[in-house]
Amino acid sequence: MALPAAMPFAPQPHTSGGSLRRPSPPPAAALRLGLPLFWPWEKVKVGPLSVSPMGFGTWAWGNQLLWGYQESMDNELQECFDLALKNGINLFDTADSYGTGRLNGQSERLLGKFIREFEGPMKSPDDVIIATKFAAYPWRLTSGQFVSACKSSLERLQIDRLGIGQLHWSTANYAPLQERALWDGLVEMYEKGLVRAVGVSNYGPKQLLKIHGYLASRGVPLSSAQVQFSLLSIGDEQMELKTVCDSLGIRLIAYSPLGLGMLTGKYTTSNLPSGPRSVLFRQILPGLESLLICLKNIAQRKGKTMSQVAINWCICKGTIPIPGVKTVRHVEDNLGALGWRLSPTEVSELEAAAMESPNKMVQNIFQTA
Repeated sequence: MALPAAMPFAPQPHTSGGSLRRPSPPPAAALRLGLPLFWPWEKVKVGPLSVSPMGFGTWAWGNQLLWGYQESMDNELQECFDLALKNGINLFDTADSYGTGRLNGQSERLLGKFIREFEGPMKSPDDVIIATKFAAYPWRLTSGQFVSACKSSLERLQIDRLGIGQLHWSTANYAPLQERALWDGLVEMYEKGLVRAVGVSNYGPKQLLKIHGYLASRGVPLSSAQVQFSLLSIGDEQMELKTVCDSLGIRLIAYSPLGLGMLTGKYTTSNLPSGPRSVLFRQILPGLESLLICLKNIAQRKGKTMSQVAINWCICKGTIPIPGVKTVRHVEDNLGALGWRLSPTEVSELEAAAMESPNKMVQNIFQTA
């Protein structure tokens, strides 16, 4: 999709018809009681940070065009945040570009409000790891402007420092001279203590090696790389990027782990989502029958939903998936992806079915080599 923002999440619908009907999600009561879904030692490291094995994305929070956001949703979004935090989720991904029109930056403002109003145990705002992406807008030409963008995000969030400060995309494909200034901006953010860790988004393996080397020369570790990664996005480039991340100690954060909703089992060629997604779904869904049947069969064997299986596959691949949430039901379903693992055989079955699909997810237009 021709969108400058990373596409970290999709809605997780919870009813479907026909042969792809899914099992019910785990009992909501257990989730609301905050029963542990994973042990403390199952948290994963992102540089100096210790984060939950799954995070949540907030692209929809403020986006009216693609996700139909309305300010009347804010109370339920607060419930989403509270329920996630009470069940051990401490990573929330956002961006300074999230929010359309007058609502630009709304995702960050809401996250800040929800942190302040959270009614539960929280020693400090650092208990919540906020990962913000800074857009490589063409008018951000100096490192100072990029640092100013970081300070603006902190102001909207009303916190002193970010968990992860991320470059939203690389300008290597169209404005290579701008890139060095943006890298220097990441260095300054880190040196000034505005961010606890540094990351990138939409970087391919070659460009990732370049920025990793440059940041290392400046004494700044590159902690994370966010990329579209799901059973619909397991091409050679994604797998090469995962290999590079593993070799360099960079944690891969998987956005759009449900393929914008295509892996939930709800949609068919005769039941498409409204809005711009319908064009993409119409192109890709006709070739997904084998993969969706495989997801459904494994979900039934496990007593899980198709969404939970798709997210768990990302976890089994050593990534941190960040599905998006808009409703409490989304949170409840996604939390059911934790506390268990697909077997190696099931992982292989899913990947074989995925490779049979003739059409793959369209990559972000700013993804580099």
